[in-house]
Amino acid sequence: MKPSRRGRVSESIACRVLEEMGYKVIDRRVRVRVEGVEVAEVDALAIGPDGALYAVEVKAGRLDVGGVRQAYSNAVLLNAKPLVVCKGFADEAAEKLAERLGVRVVELSDVFLVDPEELAVVVRSAVAGQLAELLSILADPPRLGERDERLLEAIASTSTIQEAAGVLGASVEAVARGLAELRRRGVIPPTGSYAELRSVAKLVIAARRLQERLRCSTPSNPL
Repeated sequence: MKPSRRGRVSESIACRVLEEMGYKVIDRRVRVRVEGVEVAEVDALAIGPDGALYAVEVKAGRLDVGGVRQAYSNAVLLNAKPLVVCKGFADEAAEKLAERLGVRVVELSDVFLVDPEELAVVVRSAVAGQLAELLSILADPPRLGERDERLLEAIASTSTIQEAAGVLGASVEAVARGLAELRRRGVIPPTGSYAELRSVAKLVIAARRLQERLRCSTPSNPL
């Protein structure tokens, strides 16, 4: 397995661990920009159980001082809290710095360090499960309120959650809470990246519009 592909699989595993801990992953591979210039990238954005926005970094090994600084600075630029998923700290200096800067660390034990083939099986299973959820949306489109439709249309027409927030004139946190509510109601399934979320939003909107057309074109039975 190529390193880049292995990294994507590791990120997927880490995001699923966070989901199980009560976090809601709302975007993946988020580019960090300063005055329009790209300066960095974080592995994910997530809403924590406390309702705060977290910039998530996934480390295959242990977290060193440089990694702590990187996670903190990227989070500051995204107006989020820093969170790192890793195998623990490289040394005491990294641990103390993370504590001082408020960098939250989720340590994965060796049980998560499976070989690439096993990770690929996990990913394939996740894809199959998501496909089943998407087919259920087509078969039975969910009921949407006006606010739901505006949120989904903003997601469907943008490339990042920040852009969607701008379209809606809302904060990123408000958009994330809206998405979390749609997931809770089963309107949209969990997604691993914003591109996937955008595709799901387009699918839900299309399914709803098709349902409305069919309802309007079906003649009512005479009394």
